Formats: sequence, structure tokens, C-alpha cells
Amino acid sequence: MGKLLNEFKEFAVKGNAVDMAVGVIIGAAFGKIVSSIVNDIIMPPIGWLIGGVNFAELKVTLPPMEIPGVEKMASATINYGNFIQNLLDFIIIAFCVFLLVKAINKLARKKKEPAESAPAPVPTEEENLLTEIRDLLKNK
Repeated sequence: MGKLLNEFKEFAVKGNAVDMAVGVIIGAAFGKIVSSIVNDIIMPPIGWLIGGVNFAELKVTLPPMEIPGVEKMASATINYGNFIQNLLDFIIIAFCVFLLVKAINKLARKKKEPAESAPAPVPTEEENLLTEIRDLLKNK
């Protein structure tokens, strides 16, 4: 049991597990922010533009099923307005993640470029003489 506990402690303290946990927590909070932006800022003006429609209330009500000898069942609804809001949430989150990954990749390329674009080393006098000798031997 002690070995298992030590292995778990080692796993939990490793940078990858902690980084992943922080990412999940921040991602959940970011999702709430985006949902609020979509529900509270983007969708109301769109609904207003199309005649005061509240997307959260858009739905199709299915007719109630009547089965003899059973209590009347409530009508089921297909809430497509809620689906539209969730779809917008997803598109905005995906776009933000795309921009974030693009920015990280750009920074990673900038870090690599200085090392790759370093000026070519200037040959020493010895190297120049050896190059001249090589060229003369090729011409003979």
C-alpha cells in the first residue's frame, strides 16, 4: 500500500499532471465566460434583429402520446434554440483555441529562428589556404 501511495504522489506532483489539472480548471472557467458572452451579449442582439426572438426559447413541441389506460404524458420538446447557442459556444471556443495555438507556434518559431539564422562562421586563414589548395588540385 505504501508503494502505491508513493507512486501516486510521484504522479500527482509531476509537472504534466499538475499542468493538465490547471488546464482543465482554466478551460472550464473559460467555457463559462464564452457561454456568458454568447448567451448574454451575442444572442440578444441577434434575436432582436430577427424580431425579438429569444434563442433559448426556440423549440418544437411534439404532440402528446395518448396510451389507453395510462396517464396522459407531457409533451416532449426539441430545443433547437439551445442547440444553436451551444453551437455558437463551441465555434467561439474552437476559434479562441485556434488563435492560442497559432500564437504559441509563432512564439516557438521565433525562439528557433535566431539559432537557425545565425551568420555563417567566417573561415580562418588556414581554411582559406586549404580551400585554395583543393581548388588548384582539382584544376590539374
